[in-house]
This record gives sequence, structure tokens and C-alpha cells, in this order.
Amino acid sequence: MANLKNLITTKDISNDGILSLFTIADLFSKAKSRTDILNGAIGALLFYEPSTRTRMSFESALLNMGGRVISMDNPSNSSVVKGEVLADTIRIVNNYADIIVLRHYAEGAAEFASCFTDKPVINAGDGAHEHPTQTLLDLYTIYKERGTLENLKIAFCGDLRYGRTVHSLAEVAGRFGAEIICIAPEELQFPPDMLLNSNISSVFYNDLNDAPLEDIDILYVTRVQRERFSDLSIFERVKNSYYITQDTLNRLKKDALVLHPLPRVDEMDYAIDKDSRSAYFRQAANGVPVRAALMAALLGVYDLDLAAKPSAENIGDKLKKCGNPNCITVLEPNILNGLKADKKGIKYCRYCEKEV
Repeated sequence: MANLKNLITTKDISNDGILSLFTIADLFSKAKSRTDILNGAIGALLFYEPSTRTRMSFESALLNMGGRVISMDNPSNSSVVKGEVLADTIRIVNNYADIIVLRHYAEGAAEFASCFTDKPVINAGDGAHEHPTQTLLDLYTIYKERGTLENLKIAFCGDLRYGRTVHSLAEVAGRFGAEIICIAPEELQFPPDMLLNSNISSVFYNDLNDAPLEDIDILYVTRVQRERFSDLSIFERVKNSYYITQDTLNRLKKDALVLHPLPRVDEMDYAIDKDSRSAYFRQAANGVPVRAALMAALLGVYDLDLAAKPSAENIGDKLKKCGNPNCITVLEPNILNGLKADKKGIKYCRYCEKEV
């Protein structure tokens, strides 16, 4: 069995584990026919937020491996509208499925869900917190096209405050020695202390024209996420802060990559799709083999050593609701062991990972 029980955050999986997973993803990527290695195992896809690529790639991966799918892709058609709390939904789904994939609007929801099931839980995005499987397919794309994950220079451009994809990718890229360039208006820069606490080498720019794009290996673009703003006047002020054109790409190295987790809205010119460095559709396609490899490992098909050493431990029921208004602790009444502490003694919410 894989020693990784759940994938809640990128901190759960080690660097060596990521590379081991990519070896399995290569097998699925090259396969021309479906397999039955899951032998009818059932995956429950619980999506409390809209999704195209993530939900369908998980579903495709399960079906390609001989698994089956049950899903909730619209909470308005479920008992959520009757007031059912997430803990009870997970307790019920635990009886129906062998693995649970959860996307939720509350930060920390996947960690919370894992407390109420003995089945593997995969975080498919929890609010503005993390999106670890997106990071795995991002890294897989870079690894396939650049041949390495070591010591890259990555420019993140866009919504860095609310963009869970960049939160996850920056954490892992930093572990591989990346230098991070952050390009965003002040309102959209990384949350305070996120990069500082991770000891990631980083520099900040408010304007795309000021950033040293000539030196970077990866330009990672994100949309401004209207749905994350409590004050829409701020969204209106920053929504058009950047626009990626062929002139932008002309500043990049010939072997640089342009990535985007998609969907795109109005932050990129469609004309750049023709440039071979625009890898975002290849990136999206990589979601199927990567997520297949992860689910197969969590279900014990492959004996892989994936887990990272814990960086913190639960220290008890001293936190019932944290100060983050978007945390799952604000919504759910069944909070367990809500406080964690790392080796430096810093205390933070077990679920949304905000410092207390």
C-alpha cells in the first residue's frame, strides 16, 4: 500500500514521491487502451464549486482504469440545500465509495472531510487555499517539456492572493529550488507571510512590463477570480491589470513555457495559442494520467513511498473556530483537533493553515 493515505495539501507528498508518481503517470500517458486495474472501484466526485477540467479528468481517469463514478456536481441538487453539513455528507458517502475527491468553497474543507471517512480523500480545490493535484499536473508538464524541476525561475502573473493553484505550486517549486517572481497589483499579491514562512526565494513586481521576463523558465498566468472577492469594487479595479500578448512572449526565452490552469477569461490574447511555448492545453491534458496515477497509488495498486515527513502535529481541541472567515471551521459544528504546531512552535489552524 502507498504510505500516503490522503492528498490534502502539497505538503503531504515528498519530492521523491512526486517523481515516483510521474513514472506511473508516464505509463498511463503512453497507454493506448483502457485497463481494469481498479477492478470496479468507485470514486465519489463531490464538487461544491463549478469545474470542467478537474472533475472530468478525474472521471476520465477512473473510467480508463476500470473504475466507476458517482458524483455530485451541483450542490443545489443535493441535500446541501436541506441544510446537511459536510461532515454528514462525508459520513454517508463513506458507505458508497472507495475514494473521495472533494472540491469545496471553504478553506480546509478537504482536511475536515478526511476526519469523517476511512477512505482516501483528494483535495480538488478548497476555496483560496490549495489545489494539490493541479500542482502535480503543472509539475508533470514542466518535467516532460523541460526535463527537470530543479532550480527553475518561475514568474507567477495574476491573482496570487486568491489563486489556490499558485499557492500549491509555489510551495513545491520552492522545495525544488525555484526562484519565484510575483507579478500582481498589491491587492492580488501572495497572502502575507506565505512565501516568507516557506523560505522561498521571491521578488515582487506590480507591473508586467517591469518584470525580467527575459530570464524566466516558466510564465504561469492566472485569471482574476471574481468569485473570491467580498468587495467587487476591488475586483473592478484590478481585473484588467495584465494582458498576455505575443509581444509578451517575444520577451521570453525560446525554451520557456507559458502555463495557465484555465479557464482563461480576458487575461490572454487567443493569438498566442499558436506559439509552441503556450503549453496550457497540453498541461490540461496531463491531468488525466497524473490523477490516474495518484488514485491508483492511493487505492494500493502501486506500492509507492509518496508521503513527506509531517511538518507539524495536531495539538488538541483548543481551536474551534479560527479567525479566517473563509475557513471550514466557521461553517461546520463538528471541528476536531483544530490546532497544529510546527517544529518552530508556530501555531496555526489545522484546516486552512492560517497562523493563530
